[in-house]
Amino acid sequence: MAITNVVQQIDDQIRRLQEARRLLTSTADGAGQTSTSSGRRGPRQMSKEARDRIAAAQRARWARQKGQSATGSAPSSTNNSSAPATKRGPRRLSRAARAKIAAAQKARWARARAQKKK
Repeated sequence: MAITNVVQQIDDQIRRLQEARRLLTSTADGAGQTSTSSGRRGPRQMSKEARDRIAAAQRARWARQKGQSATGSAPSSTNNSSAPATKRGPRRLSRAARAKIAAAQKARWARARAQKKK
């Protein structure tokens, strides 16, 4: 087989593969892929009305969580609104509990120092 025939066959195969690649990248398949090389479509666009609806719903959730009435929205039946919302502060330890923890920590450090001396 002559070298020119081999080169011709390779060129034909390259042309077929390039055509197949062009067809595959020019149309989107059923999975929703786009024809861009990176596959990104850019940021999702949302209308101002949709953003306002989402913001109003979130404000209503915050109001229900704080125990206030949500203005402009109907009360949700999924939230257990019969339990009063209590505002809890930070959890604090009693003096006895803090002393117990401090004593245990001092004992740990004493054991660590004793092990280090050995």
